[in-house]
Amino acid sequence: MANIQKRDNGKWRARYRDLDGKEHARHFDRKVDAQRWIDEVTASLVTGQYVDPRAGRVSFETYAKRWEDSLIAGEARERITDNALRLHLIPALGARTMAAIRRNDVQVLFKALSGQLSPGSVRNVYDVLVRLMTAAVDDKVISETPCRKITLPPLADEEITPPTVAQVAAMVEAMPPYICAAIVVLAGSGLRIGELLGLKVSDVDFKLGTIRIERQRLQSGLIGPPKTSKSRRTVPVGEVVTDALLAHLAARPSKEWLFTMEEGEPLNYRRWKTEWNCARRALQAAEKEAAEREGRKPVELPHMVTHDLRHFFASALIAGGASVKQVQIVLGHASAVITLRIYAHLWPGEEDRTRSVMDAVLGGLRTGCGQLGDATHESAGQAA
Repeated sequence: MANIQKRDNGKWRARYRDLDGKEHARHFDRKVDAQRWIDEVTASLVTGQYVDPRAGRVSFETYAKRWEDSLIAGEARERITDNALRLHLIPALGARTMAAIRRNDVQVLFKALSGQLSPGSVRNVYDVLVRLMTAAVDDKVISETPCRKITLPPLADEEITPPTVAQVAAMVEAMPPYICAAIVVLAGSGLRIGELLGLKVSDVDFKLGTIRIERQRLQSGLIGPPKTSKSRRTVPVGEVVTDALLAHLAARPSKEWLFTMEEGEPLNYRRWKTEWNCARRALQAAEKEAAEREGRKPVELPHMVTHDLRHFFASALIAGGASVKQVQIVLGHASAVITLRIYAHLWPGEEDRTRSVMDAVLGGLRTGCGQLGDATHESAGQAA
């Protein structure tokens, strides 16, 4: 399998054959170095840790595309993986060979992404790279993953604060007339922005007061399926939303897409983001002018993003007594766990309910810390 021979030029040539029968050789000045290399290779072959040195020469882009094509995953996971590779990982690492990517290269990449993306999005990209590099180790393309001891931005642990009705109304007024109805729809239905941009006129049932979510517009501009299987849903909406849509269609008739740009093309992410940011700047400028007229310090307006309108819708449902299951269904969350993780603090009365339950269970303690009377014969919710 392996041998060492001295060459005419005084060098020591070490050779071995890998598991596929391919021969590999290196030259050394000293026999001891050649023997050490052969011993290391032999040990890796015996323990199953051997990696063909030529395997790591494949480019990151080539391996990443091959890996992505082999995946079996749900719609949401496929979308996250594709976005991470296409938008971030391949542009940064695509030309590098797999074996040349080091831990520090990964750390530098994610430090840069931390200044561009939210902590959650950064972690989504990192998860994709970890899975890819782990697969490369399993495929014997590289000997170890460079995704070790990488510092990522901490996730915000703050409770969400939904915008007020006044803030939503201000955004409606600040947005251009051709899309101001979209603010009403988002606030009154809880749709994701991609779902709204993918709406067709036929998705709205004005008689029943519902909006059917069948698709979403991706940031690339292409139309794709909803985020998850649970995101394909029918959302009940009130007259405020349907009236806003009727007025919108009366001003801008359309036979296909519900919201279009002034040029007639379907409204896309880029245009929406531009108009949203312009509206926010206009509101802040108006506040500054009002403050100058009134001789006071201008108030810094909350930094609203489009997704806050989804939070507004959810908080209104919760305040109105909606159950966790109902909120999950209309928002299109994959599970109630997600709903609770985001909005648990908004459900009213839970603290009072906790107090009432514990008072009922521990009622016997009211007479002192000695005898519990009948309470000693019962445990929480069960008779002894």
